[in-house]
Amino acid sequence: MMSMSNFLAIATVTAALRKTLQEALDKDVPGAAVTMVRPDGSSSGVPNTGANLYLYMVTPNAALRNADMPNRSSEGRLVQRPQVALDLHYLVTFYGDDSKLESQRLLGSVVRTLHAMPVLERQMIRDTIGDPTLSFLESSNLANALETVKFAPASLSLEELSKLWSVFFQTPYRLSVAYIGTVVLIESEDAPQSALPVRERNLYAMPFQQPVIEQVLPAEGADKPIVAESTLVIRGKKLRGDITRLKINGIEITPGSISETKITIPLSWVPSSLLAGVHGLKVVHKMLMGTPPVPHNGVESNLTGFVLHPTITGEITVSNIGGAGNDPRSADLTIKVKPAVGKGQRVVLLLNEISSGEAVSYIFVDESSRDDTDTVKIPLSGVKAADYLVRIQVDGAQSQLVADSDENSPTFNQYTGPKVRIP
Repeated sequence: MMSMSNFLAIATVTAALRKTLQEALDKDVPGAAVTMVRPDGSSSGVPNTGANLYLYMVTPNAALRNADMPNRSSEGRLVQRPQVALDLHYLVTFYGDDSKLESQRLLGSVVRTLHAMPVLERQMIRDTIGDPTLSFLESSNLANALETVKFAPASLSLEELSKLWSVFFQTPYRLSVAYIGTVVLIESEDAPQSALPVRERNLYAMPFQQPVIEQVLPAEGADKPIVAESTLVIRGKKLRGDITRLKINGIEITPGSISETKITIPLSWVPSSLLAGVHGLKVVHKMLMGTPPVPHNGVESNLTGFVLHPTITGEITVSNIGGAGNDPRSADLTIKVKPAVGKGQRVVLLLNEISSGEAVSYIFVDESSRDDTDTVKIPLSGVKAADYLVRIQVDGAQSQLVADSDENSPTFNQYTGPKVRIP
């Protein structure tokens, strides 16, 4: 069974490579030895005649780096074993009698061997692990790894080679060559939770048709505000799907009428009450998939916003009036609104005097903390006694004034309400 290798993989690659080179040198240069020490001079254990194999650098493999991601779910649960992909960089240094060109003969043998057999054979790995002098590698499973390790010469410039040798303090340069072994995959031994097997597989091929929203307006017309009793009209392209749904603030709703260019839905159909302010809307095309077929999210349209305006309902009441004569008044103004004002929403009261002369206006901000309510009480201060047109803003969405539409009325086409008298 093929798998990834454990933490002994790097050491096993080095030992198996040494064994491969030793067998070649035994035939080509009898008496030559292959060592695996730091090439810091004759006292470090390098051979008088032979080659020294030294792993001087390890780098992440560019092709398989992060190929195991993601290995954990959003809850932090392990879904697959983490693995790291590495490239091993080796420096092979040659020692011998230069008058007999032993270093060059050793170099030729090593280069020929790794060119002819660039892949580390599984049987060589098994023989290495079974060597009684390497008992510390007996639990290595590199021979069963999915990827075999391949060696290729590394092209080092004179400058790079000089920098490499400079790390060996007071060590004279010896004839050497660099090789890269790729790829070594080391896997964690953590056991991920196993998912249930897939019983049936379904493949679907369908044209991609993304809906596009161009405009959201009330059924009464583009010049009218959207209020709680409005019916929304969504205009656009490719709006009809096999199963068409709307999402308003993430709440999925089945619309009323649907065509390619138009969808309508009464806001009263929204399962939870919408507060005044700005809301986001999307068209969602669902697809029937699975066995038995059930709706799944398919493609979504662009996100489009609309403003839900509050409406002043019922009579506006004035209480706790303070002041007399020409003095400014203080009072509490109680207004019923629809939809309800939510907790934390900013409420602003706008008063405009109804006067044929120089009219005054006031702005008051409701600073009180409250729960969701359809009744807002706002304290007034320093207000002139007069009749006022009343508007209310909730999170920037403003209620509308009513204009007189009677052509025979002296106030035709003028604002007539909602209004309140401050006595």
